[in-house]
Amino acid sequence: MGFADLHIHTIHSYDGTATVPAVLKHVADHTDLDVIAITDHDSLAGLQEGLMLAPRYGLEVIPGCEVTTSEGHLLALFIDRPIQAGLSYIQTIRQVKAQGGICVAAHPTARGVHSVTFEILQETLRQPDAQGVLVGVEAFNAGLVYTRSNANVAKMSRTLPIAQVGDSDAHILKMIRHGASEFPGRTATDLRRALEQAETSPRCGSQLSGLEVLLDYIPRFLLRKLGWADWNAAPEAPLSMIRLSRALALQGNYRIG
Repeated sequence: MGFADLHIHTIHSYDGTATVPAVLKHVADHTDLDVIAITDHDSLAGLQEGLMLAPRYGLEVIPGCEVTTSEGHLLALFIDRPIQAGLSYIQTIRQVKAQGGICVAAHPTARGVHSVTFEILQETLRQPDAQGVLVGVEAFNAGLVYTRSNANVAKMSRTLPIAQVGDSDAHILKMIRHGASEFPGRTATDLRRALEQAETSPRCGSQLSGLEVLLDYIPRFLLRKLGWADWNAAPEAPLSMIRLSRALALQGNYRIG
């Protein structure tokens, strides 16, 4: 059996605090994950870097993003082009379908974030265009302050005819190993098959308290605004906190300023 986390943010999200190499380093050193998806908010900016570096860390990275729809956030996976934000759930799913991708409903009914309702999920799943594309729902989300206490999400997820997944929704490195999905196999191809056949199961971590999450996240978020982020030079190098502009300049892939 393999383990995957399909919901991880980097500095390419407005609220992320770690570079792509730092995420890969942390996953390789501190988790048993085989596959991850980097799903920044409405952005594929870190995609090529993640795909290029992942083999050096012994990982597979699924290309994806967390799309802001008019009805809640949606994870778009196995895509290679940006998805337009602000459309309805079903319109967004059609865009993902056109790229041959699949979707997972992110943190349904979560308080404090833009979340889809189960009523909309049920209505969407009745649409022919959604079948075989909207293949999963986050029955467990470890990274948000309020979803952790919403036991009804797991119960309601079991009423849907799609895969149930667990994700970290990590905006800080510390959160990455606290939510994941177990699936038959080890590869991204195995994972996609498991999602399409509803053969995944959520793995719930130790569930850090909301206070623990905030005490770690807020200082790192403020440092990010000041130009600092967790960064890693190479798989064998230790993680460090480095000025964001220098990290991006060293990667050579981004324009600074």
